[in-house]
Amino acid sequence: MFEKTPGDVHDLLPIRIKELGLKLEGSPVEHYVQQLFKEMDSKGLHHFRPAFYLTSEWGCPSEQPVIGVPFYLADKRLGSIESSVNDLESDRDIMKYMRHEAGHAFGYAYELYKTDEWRELFGPFRRPYRDHYSFVPFSRNYVRHMEGWYAQKHPDEDFAETFAVWLTPRSKWREKYKGWPALKKLQYMDRIAHELGDTPPIRPLGDTDFTVEEMEETIEEFYRESARDHSEVIAGLALDADLDDIFVHPESLEDEPHRKASELIAEHRKEIVDKVSYWTGVRRSLVKSLVEAITKRVDELDLVVEIKRQRERIVELTVYTTTLAMTFFTSRRMPKKKGGGGA
Repeated sequence: MFEKTPGDVHDLLPIRIKELGLKLEGSPVEHYVQQLFKEMDSKGLHHFRPAFYLTSEWGCPSEQPVIGVPFYLADKRLGSIESSVNDLESDRDIMKYMRHEAGHAFGYAYELYKTDEWRELFGPFRRPYRDHYSFVPFSRNYVRHMEGWYAQKHPDEDFAETFAVWLTPRSKWREKYKGWPALKKLQYMDRIAHELGDTPPIRPLGDTDFTVEEMEETIEEFYRESARDHSEVIAGLALDADLDDIFVHPESLEDEPHRKASELIAEHRKEIVDKVSYWTGVRRSLVKSLVEAITKRVDELDLVVEIKRQRERIVELTVYTTTLAMTFFTSRRMPKKKGGGGA
């Protein structure tokens, strides 16, 4: 698991997370928080400033206007460990999470979910959360912000996604969602923000659920416990015949320039995982495992790719991986995005 972890941070693995002395103040997280506040101010939200705290993953405790941020974002050394194990969030990803969680916090701070209008637009707040949920791909009743069709998971997620799209600079939501039923939700968000922009929140403060100071496990234990083993799922895949169709054996190319297919996939692994997870809604860890299994098998089969067809093969591999991921989703053999209610 830690094979690709930089050697200079290995000494952190046996340390308990609570003993690292991590603080949000003065950490890289502050930059993103300030960026979020600037975006809110530009939208007229002059009093809504949710509190942030470090925890195990992104989240907003149900009905609490506070936002949890993964602890590894507060220290560049921990970020390098996360990057080697799970792929560290990009600046763009971090802001997407920030805006989404701020949507939850905004609804809780002003108790919007208790109003009849909110329920009519988004649905009952008390609807149970489920790891698996049915969705309608490309439905115009919902906005798109997070990976998959996350707004369809729960009314509270629908609102958080609507808030995030509305808040995102240069999202051009009026043009993008013109003629969509989802536009009514964005117009509601725009009107409510205008009405409440100069009004202090009903609930300016909230309770955290689990802070970094309570994390007893070591860094190594955290990653080993949170890692998902998809080996049983992937072991049943018959990859060889498909991969032989996408790539080729070197002896069939004669003198045509080529390179190892596994090297090409490794170069594009993150973008493949990002795009497949975004468009399918399949949990990122499973997509990552799929791509890594494919990379390993391609290497074992000694398959190569023609230099002049690299782009074509990556497109084909992405489509193939998408098909595999969607097969797992529709058969309900895999979990959804990390986080639960208010995630």
